[in-house]
Amino acid sequence: MGITIRDAAEADRDAVVRVSIEAYAQYSETLSPERWEAYRDSILASFDNPGVAARIVAEEDGRIVGSAQLFLDSASAYGNPGLGIANPIIRLIAVPPEHRGKGIATALIREAAARAARQGADWLNLHTSDMMASAVRLYERLGFERAFDTDIHNGETLVKGYRLNVKQQAATL
Repeated sequence: MGITIRDAAEADRDAVVRVSIEAYAQYSETLSPERWEAYRDSILASFDNPGVAARIVAEEDGRIVGSAQLFLDSASAYGNPGLGIANPIIRLIAVPPEHRGKGIATALIREAAARAARQGADWLNLHTSDMMASAVRLYERLGFERAFDTDIHNGETLVKGYRLNVKQQAATL
């Protein structure tokens, strides 16, 4: 049947939360219990963030198998207008392990990039860390470049900024 990318409906909330926690649970083994709990809590809290411009889901055979959130800028994404990102930001790209390798994350990113381009943005931003090595490889393969000026720290963790020129990449994504 294939993967369908669409906006999340209110009725999808529990499935999106489940998919997100399943996708990020692998970091419970990397982070200390306290850091994992705080990270999990921040993922859960993100679903009530009024700054989300779009909640995008991937559906396969009527089941949610991936999700992502799109924000308009750093103020809405992180509550940090001082970061100075005035472009859309994709966050919490989530695909549980059993659904990886099917192009779901790529499809979610492509949809976010298309939406950013339709809004007239030049760039689509995101943040990640070294513990998410496979995600970093995907972002770089899709054309994201480091945006050092948007790096932030979360405790001792360097959270690296990346950006994709959506106008240049529109034809290749």
